[in-house]
Amino acid sequence: MKHDTLLEAGVGHEPCRYGRSRMIFRGPPRPLDGRHIAFVGGSATHGRLVPRPFPALLEEELGEVCVNFGQVNASVEAFLGDPLVGTACRDAVLTVVEVMGAANLSNRLYSVHPRRNDRFLRASPSLRAIYPDVDFADVCFTRHLLQHLHDAMPERFDIVREELQMAWLARMRTLLDRIGPRVLLVWTAARAPGSLSDSDDILGPEPTFVTPAMIDALRPQVLDVAMAFAGDEAVLETDAAAHQRVAAALLDPVRACLARESVRLTASR
Repeated sequence: MKHDTLLEAGVGHEPCRYGRSRMIFRGPPRPLDGRHIAFVGGSATHGRLVPRPFPALLEEELGEVCVNFGQVNASVEAFLGDPLVGTACRDAVLTVVEVMGAANLSNRLYSVHPRRNDRFLRASPSLRAIYPDVDFADVCFTRHLLQHLHDAMPERFDIVREELQMAWLARMRTLLDRIGPRVLLVWTAARAPGSLSDSDDILGPEPTFVTPAMIDALRPQVLDVAMAFAGDEAVLETDAAAHQRVAAALLDPVRACLARESVRLTASR
């Protein structure tokens, strides 16, 4: 099995595919032809090195089929490019969307791989004009790129940050338009939106560059926003206890969203 396939599936877990999707998902596969809850997100949702990530834990608690579409290092870009995931989310009784960072998005300054979104592909003429002395030849990943840009000319880095934030908001609005209003937006990071990090990393904690104002801008398009402070992305890749905390934090919000949808369906009959 290829190294990338192992990463996508999760070590110790067989990969699975759904229909004609080009993405590889964490198995075992779940049925999409009946009532289900879809989970869309990055490394935190995927839970690469944990035996039972929070979607599986919630399936057990709720008695609902929970489909884990999480992708390692994904941004919203990966899901916008996959029609099958969009259809599965539209058909779902509820879609739980992890707030993913803004770094791994194609934008007017640089392009990323359409499925492995942490991989930098190319700099645009605009970025080269802003950073004329930067050599992009050896840059392979987005975090390396952003650190490199900040180190080269920190006084210009706000241009990059603001572009990524605008791209993130536009893509999230597009995703939510496509999958419909039955969405619970979930913040799974170690801290609340806008909290200061103890790290001196200029990119800050995941989800990278996402602010409270950006979350608030999406509230009209979703049923609710839930907070699950279980740890950063690296913790959620490896720590089973962190996934238990996320599942516990999401149980009541998910139930509330399902109840609202049930009331809506009853009223529409």
